[in-house]
Amino acid sequence: MRITFVSNYINHHQIPVSDELYGLTEGKYTFVQTEPMEQERINMGWDASAMNKPYVKLYYEDRAGCDKLILESDCVIFGGCEDESIIKPRLEAGLFTVRYSESIYKSGRWKFVSPRGLRKKYEDHVRFRKAPVYMLCSGAHVAGDFRLIHAYPGKMLKYGYFPEFIEYNDLHELRRSNDCLNILWAGRFVDFKHPERMMLLCAGLKASGIDAKVTVVGNGAELFDECVRLADKLGLKGMLSLAGAKTPAEVREYMRRADVFISTSDRGEGWGAVINEAMNSGCVTIGTYEMGAAPYMIKNGENGLLYKVRDIDTACRLIESVAGDREKRFRMGEKAYETVRDIWNPAVAAKRLYEFICDNNHDMDRYEEGPLSKA
Repeated sequence: MRITFVSNYINHHQIPVSDELYGLTEGKYTFVQTEPMEQERINMGWDASAMNKPYVKLYYEDRAGCDKLILESDCVIFGGCEDESIIKPRLEAGLFTVRYSESIYKSGRWKFVSPRGLRKKYEDHVRFRKAPVYMLCSGAHVAGDFRLIHAYPGKMLKYGYFPEFIEYNDLHELRRSNDCLNILWAGRFVDFKHPERMMLLCAGLKASGIDAKVTVVGNGAELFDECVRLADKLGLKGMLSLAGAKTPAEVREYMRRADVFISTSDRGEGWGAVINEAMNSGCVTIGTYEMGAAPYMIKNGENGLLYKVRDIDTACRLIESVAGDREKRFRMGEKAYETVRDIWNPAVAAKRLYEFICDNNHDMDRYEEGPLSKA
């Protein structure tokens, strides 16, 4: 079974699943990278020497060879690439294809009514609705988006991004002994992640008398400077630390020490692999309903907590609900870890995807939850 995965570029969120698929196919797996990685992400440590992987081919260096591979593979997984011309010959030939996508209406489903947008969606997706083409939904809002345009009827499955899983042999390793509540936020300082809301949340916790240390990891030009000014204005010195940009490995170390991880992303966050990583680290993970990963991975009140993105007051109350209850934090953190260990990890995702591809009937009901369950 020859499987080819086509995407814009390989990174530390794609490598673990790719490594697994390379093993499952006994070397008959290829990742086709369609464009060079942006310098900003390389500076953040995203390159990860991926070009040394034996399964990586660069489309922009060998277009003819990659086009041949895409047509001749038993299955092609295609997503994260805006150049539809790469996959169109395979789709028009009626060959088995698995697409994956984040939300197509990140700024709101009101865009659904755009005639130009509908023509584009029809050309790329709807006209192949009866073809052997399936959709991996990388985020909780993807299936709803595609149902609006009547694409992939009965052929949409849950998926996501799967960063490296770090195993802890003794769950007691996940139990923190911090003097005060250690809260972490991590991400690029871009508009849809709303780092400025962490300043407001921190001020709310301070007003409530919560003894906490809040660390915000990340960087991003104007938004970082805006957050510095807002933190000064709100008098957060001593409680809040703006730690700047860190490598993926350094972020995971921050997570290992944090009691609570919180995200403030809106629907612009198609997935949000920090949710996987924080849950893997045993944090009490608080995500928004609007981001892609959180509603898929978090069972509210069991292995994490959910809130509406603009509702900072509720976010504060959720933190207050675990601030004084160490055992509650431990239980929720252990459940979060178990969710990643047992279901939402690269090995499970790759195995389920491989089994789905190899199954001639492409059974949509094989799994009840997690990757490759019905979306």
